[in-house]
Amino acid sequence: MHNFPYTNIRHLSVHRVGNKTADEGVYCTKAGIEISTGLHDLLLGYFLTSFKSTEYFHLYHEESLLSNEIYATAQRIFERPNSLHAQSVLLAKYLYEQSTHPKIKSGELYVAYLADCLVDGEAVDAVGLFKSENKEPFLKVEQDNENFVMESELGINLHKLDKGCIIFNTERDKGYMVTVVDNTSRGAEASFWIDDFLHLCQRKDEYYNTQNVLTLCKNFVNNELPQQFDVSKVDQADFLNRSVKFFRENDNFDMDEFANEVIAQPDVIRSFNKYKVEYEKDFDIDIADSFAISDNAVKKQARVFKSVIKLDKNFHIYVHGNRELIERGMDEKGKFYKVYYKEEN
Repeated sequence: MHNFPYTNIRHLSVHRVGNKTADEGVYCTKAGIEISTGLHDLLLGYFLTSFKSTEYFHLYHEESLLSNEIYATAQRIFERPNSLHAQSVLLAKYLYEQSTHPKIKSGELYVAYLADCLVDGEAVDAVGLFKSENKEPFLKVEQDNENFVMESELGINLHKLDKGCIIFNTERDKGYMVTVVDNTSRGAEASFWIDDFLHLCQRKDEYYNTQNVLTLCKNFVNNELPQQFDVSKVDQADFLNRSVKFFRENDNFDMDEFANEVIAQPDVIRSFNKYKVEYEKDFDIDIADSFAISDNAVKKQARVFKSVIKLDKNFHIYVHGNRELIERGMDEKGKFYKVYYKEEN
């Protein structure tokens, strides 16, 4: 976990990076920026407020860590913080080389040396990379003698960081501990910031393990379970609900305990275990059998667990509770669901 109660910006440089495909170029400043006290607090809020996720990453490269441009540059900055401006120029030029998708917008790249960030209660320094792409209109009102003059100008919304990453000076041998934000990329250009520029892989921690097992469960229920067993949509929704309930009610995960409590039926457990082995092989991941559960990962994954039964184009049934209160059948009119309830709201 990270937070920033004592963090300050020790060095800051700003450059403008365009879209390479559009030949917009890159403009690098000659020196870093001197920050006044008031501006410091505004920038600190702008840079850091969006970093709320507890999903962490490592910088990586298929050949070696030093082949990752961001890792190598961050390492030089941590060794000599006063070199930040010179290294930030290299980062701006490298970002420009990666900005080839036609939908990538030009914008300012801020490179900051952040002192005294807290990571698991320990003070560490960090390198922050932040990019602003979108400008919003704002009104500027000034008094001119007995009248007011109003003008419209474009500026940066300090409550909306477009892209950012913070590289904490810890876990250096693994590629540093990194948290990332991307609030603008969609579609084909979505991989630009995380994959093409930063080149990240997910950190293998409780968030990673929780996310992997919940995704495994979702894929098993939606893809494998109906092929192997005679299950209804209600059964599938109930399986997903019980999976999330297990994660919400426990601090630690144990695969055998989960299988016995949630899956229960021996033949389904065997099918699940077989699917797990194939899933790990297909996606080249290792799914841990026991770990501390990440509440944030559970909250995020629960949003994509679909416990909804869609009936033609007429009705949707949202299944959140007791599976025994829903019955499925067929009569002369066709297929039907019978739902029992206590109160109508």
